[in-house]
Amino acid sequence: MIELYTAATPNGHKASIVLEELGLPYQVHSLSFDKKEQKTPAFLAINPNGRIPAIVDRENDDFAVFESGAILIYLAEKTGQLLPQDVKGRSQVMQWLMFQMGGVGPMQGQANVFFRYFPEKLQGAIDRYQHETRRLYEVLDGQLGREQYLAGAYSIADIATYPWVLRHEWAGVSVEGLEHLQRWLKQVGERPAVQRGLNVPAATMGTPDKVVKSAQSMLIR
Repeated sequence: MIELYTAATPNGHKASIVLEELGLPYQVHSLSFDKKEQKTPAFLAINPNGRIPAIVDRENDDFAVFESGAILIYLAEKTGQLLPQDVKGRSQVMQWLMFQMGGVGPMQGQANVFFRYFPEKLQGAIDRYQHETRRLYEVLDGQLGREQYLAGAYSIADIATYPWVLRHEWAGVSVEGLEHLQRWLKQVGERPAVQRGLNVPAATMGTPDKVVKSAQSMLIR
């Protein structure tokens, strides 16, 4: 049994989608950011960085894994699925996984901050992160014009990237003109496991205004 500590965010949905794709039994612990449950001593013992998602593998000596990319790799290796075992195939998946972890996620995350959450309108910061996110989307679009999925076959690279690109409008970033990326969004979004994973945990963050206030409480100190 996998214990999943999560919330309804792109990074949280990476973990729930991969668990659904792999068919692993898991128990959900939905953490409230408003109550700062991700900062409790009990959770910090699992993830010292106090962020979601995190998992505990009860079948492997209660082994804890934090960071969404590390969770994807761990579960793929545990099951032998969604990550090729040959050196070249594995490297291709890892390259696109790292592209999300080091590029799309951080840049779009900052676009979210300055476009939605920051108390002052800093147009230079908004433009910087929205334009860079769009540029990264164009790289994805180019790759998806050559391959059906990011690394050829469906993999943890797609699972990592999809929840972020799905929320492009929240960051104020357009996918207009990126026909291959749009095709991929539709194709991945039609997978039953993806649809189930996007509903874990059940959306409880409320209205957009409440989401903004919750994010501001974490980001603006």
